[in-house]
Amino acid sequence: MAGVGVWCGAVAWFAFVRHVRVPLIGLTDLGIHELGHLIFYVVPAGALVTAIAGSALQVLAPSCAAAYFVRRRDLVAFAACLAWVATNLADVAVYVADAPTEQLELLGGEHDWAYILGPEQFDRLDLAGSIATGLRFTGLVLLLGAVAVLLDVARSVRSSSRAKRFRGQALSASPPRG
Repeated sequence: MAGVGVWCGAVAWFAFVRHVRVPLIGLTDLGIHELGHLIFYVVPAGALVTAIAGSALQVLAPSCAAAYFVRRRDLVAFAACLAWVATNLADVAVYVADAPTEQLELLGGEHDWAYILGPEQFDRLDLAGSIATGLRFTGLVLLLGAVAVLLDVARSVRSSSRAKRFRGQALSASPPRG
């Protein structure tokens, strides 16, 4: 459980303080992002859906993992996945915020969010900053939620172990029955 707490702190540092991808897992996230595009290149759904699919799958994949662990009642793993979702929201926020200027170095091709918010689609590049702020805020709320879940699990474990110790002391202190 402490390891997941350290994980939450580390990913928060990279995603919300430095505004960069989390080392190692950021490469996985990039692969998931590109897979989202690839799926909709193969399944013809139109250029707009294909552009959105990268960021959508990047957030959806760890969200599904989080949902899986909730169903299994593994709250520590759920908290780790929730922090992962938060970092992806922060990463997408950086991408969205870059849409008006297109300064980020990309793997190739068109800037998804410049296309989505640009004149070819919604013609609302002026909203890029607001959308990015909303994504970043949502990510931060989810990260704080992950920390809250960890603290609640720790409190629960601590109170459970105290109750066991108390029961053990009470049993050893009671007079023998005769």
